[in-house]
Amino acid sequence: MIAEKQLMKLQNGSDVRGIAVAGVADEPVNLTAEAVNRIASGFVDFLTKKCGKKAQELKIAVGHDSRISAKDLKNAIFQALLARGAKALDCGLASTPAMFMSILFDESKADGSIMITASHLPYNRNGMKFFTKDGGLESSDIKEVLKNAARNPVLEAHGKKAESFDLISRYARHLQEKIRAGLGGADRPFEGMRIVVDAGNGAGGFFAAKVLEPLGANTAGSRYLEPDGMFPHHIPNPENKQAMASIKEAVLENQADLGLIFDTDVDRMSAVLPTGEDVSRNSLIAMMAAILAPAYPQSTIVTDSVTSDELSIFLEKELCLKHHRFKRGYKNVINECIRLNGAGTVSPLAIETSGHGALSENYYLDDGAYLAVKLLIAAAEAKRRGQSLSSLIEKLGHPAESREYRIKIMNEPDAKAYGEKVLASFETRAKENGIKIAAPSYEGVRLVFPNGWALLRVSLHDPNMPLNIESREKGGAAAIKAEAAKLLEGFLSLDLSSLFEKAD
Repeated sequence: MIAEKQLMKLQNGSDVRGIAVAGVADEPVNLTAEAVNRIASGFVDFLTKKCGKKAQELKIAVGHDSRISAKDLKNAIFQALLARGAKALDCGLASTPAMFMSILFDESKADGSIMITASHLPYNRNGMKFFTKDGGLESSDIKEVLKNAARNPVLEAHGKKAESFDLISRYARHLQEKIRAGLGGADRPFEGMRIVVDAGNGAGGFFAAKVLEPLGANTAGSRYLEPDGMFPHHIPNPENKQAMASIKEAVLENQADLGLIFDTDVDRMSAVLPTGEDVSRNSLIAMMAAILAPAYPQSTIVTDSVTSDELSIFLEKELCLKHHRFKRGYKNVINECIRLNGAGTVSPLAIETSGHGALSENYYLDDGAYLAVKLLIAAAEAKRRGQSLSSLIEKLGHPAESREYRIKIMNEPDAKAYGEKVLASFETRAKENGIKIAAPSYEGVRLVFPNGWALLRVSLHDPNMPLNIESREKGGAAAIKAEAAKLLEGFLSLDLSSLFEKAD
């Protein structure tokens, strides 16, 4: 039996993640069939308490992305669910947002759902994301599920089977309905448009065949739509340079009106315009805000902490919106968006530079396919007017230089506590040197320089301190980095070598 301590180590914020496939040096398997079986049983315990139902009254949907370990893990999960007497829905290949929608759709009406995924991580990793009618579980909920799991034995269902449900087709129809409604009810509103998709061999290939083509789009030239859990072409990650180069190439080669790229489980996306210009990070935030601004005038856009000053200027001066920089972590920005709306501050969008974006109109669900829907509606409307989608963000400025360094924390049993101590000294030293500190800062310490800024923070999950730098001048990032490095001298548990590995 796996000990509770080992099960607890599988927590990764508001998810469960681990190594599911052997073969990579120094990465022993810890997300075993036993582990996921007991965790699934722990989720049953969690749901019985939350829903006020007996296990035999619960319906739980399970889906997965294209990872090679998905089938074995899914079978182990079903063994636990069915042995506990719950009704289990096998949703097959699905996206993370679709698994939440399995709770809302009348045809499925699950009490809870489990998505087997590890997002963009390598092929040997896998994990579990959990949903109830209130959305994804919080970090504290995952702790409860894992503690429940530690008390549960491995279970076998003895011949019981899950019921199959084609969730991704139902979800695709849901997206089609949103697009048709947004474009005046036309049956094939993308007729005459070429839209290419790069799914990176993850779960997002359905978007071309099941969403775009029924709406009239020509998707010829789309790439890597077939699920393949070895990810042979590139990492399915909109933040990956090779992945973005792939979708850019597809757009230019096919003279497409728009290119869309998804991560493995389709909760993130980025896009490429006909010119080859990418819509990602700050550009994606600006584009989504520009699309939403007419319906939500003077509202607040919640982002993570590493967004640029140029984005703030665009949101506030060009769109007359408010920019609320919050913490890194998609659950952090989503929860802050929910909090603001609950307090009476209209906030339609919570979005990270990573491509996680959640809209208040869409259950605060970080859904890459729904972001794509909003972009597609805007693109079709722009094409009708003889305009380009790029016109929405033509006044968005960009920093001349942008850098990120990850400073390792070594030999510290509590890396987070050590990092917080470093931050306190970093801020004190900056003030003593006459460097301006941005306020408020919801995460880390943000230094303000005449030509840019630097943000030092403690990583959410790893023993390191990311240092993000942006400069409005070429060559300015190196000077800002040098100032920040001086403020970090003398901390023996910090490995500052990353600051000096490459010339800027």
